[in-house]
Amino acid sequence: MSEQHETLKDFLGKHPTVKYLFTGGKGGVGKTISAAGLAYYFASEGEKVLLASLNPVHSLSSLFGQDLTGGAIKPINGINNLYAIEVDIRERVKKYKEQLSEKLMWFMKWADIPLKAEEFVDIAATNPAFEESAMFDNTIDIMLKESENFDKIVFDTAAVANAVRLLGLSKIYGLWLGRMIESRKEALSLRVKLSFRKERVMEEVKKDPMMKDLLDMNERIKKAREVFSDPEKTAFFFVTLPLALPIAVVERFIKMVQGFDIPTGGVIVNGVLEKKLVSEGKATEYLINKFKEQQRYMEIIKERLWPSVRAIIPLYPTEIIGLDMVGKVAQDMLNWKPEA
Repeated sequence: MSEQHETLKDFLGKHPTVKYLFTGGKGGVGKTISAAGLAYYFASEGEKVLLASLNPVHSLSSLFGQDLTGGAIKPINGINNLYAIEVDIRERVKKYKEQLSEKLMWFMKWADIPLKAEEFVDIAATNPAFEESAMFDNTIDIMLKESENFDKIVFDTAAVANAVRLLGLSKIYGLWLGRMIESRKEALSLRVKLSFRKERVMEEVKKDPMMKDLLDMNERIKKAREVFSDPEKTAFFFVTLPLALPIAVVERFIKMVQGFDIPTGGVIVNGVLEKKLVSEGKATEYLINKFKEQQRYMEIIKERLWPSVRAIIPLYPTEIIGLDMVGKVAQDMLNWKPEA
């Protein structure tokens, strides 16, 4: 079994062209640590790497012990080739509100509707999907704008449900935009036909600001969808702890991700107690019981997820803080092999 098992090192060796790597999972399972470990490994191999945190509750600054706030790309101190950014969606959300307000006011004026656009903007902005759309747009920006500047881009996503929706939006957006564009063409054509000669219809359609935004967004989504669904460019890794709920979440959302045609890189199991800690005769009763509990869940992982498990990160005696510990995580992830 061990000879056929594809480890993280095996997977990366077989997919050298993968450029965009995502880590997802239930909150608190170690997505940031896993993403940082991957990024550190690639940087240590001489590749220029960008580590991007998409999690609203950022932790890269704490992890590396330096200020990475502000939404700008910054080099990680103490290692060559590694850069990081904590994506700040506040500016994007603000821009969304301004654009939405302009579109609504323009539309209401055109349709002669005597209502205030601000009220509709406030309602729309309270929808959780509003922030997810902003985060998705930022993700596309990074993928398209920074692609030529970095060899690898590793994304630390939000909780797995949000991450799946985030990535799934590439497919949903495409369908929605297609319908919106067709509807907009029909509405504009009808209006223009009533006011202009036939030869000016398409000319006026192309001038419409809403249509321009829809066409621009459709082109961006098309490019993003091509990248998200390409197994030679993208891989999504799920992170879990040896506990019932995180395991169930991973099982459920692997199927959802595959349903969106997003390539899965595999599963990373975090926080696993090593056997030597309890076999040396110095372990406390609590540690022994915890080890036995984890072993039961590891059996469940072997039954349900084992072919997809690429690495196991041990539970360390100290908190994972600082570049040295991130390097240790990278080493353990890439050197892991299943027991014979």
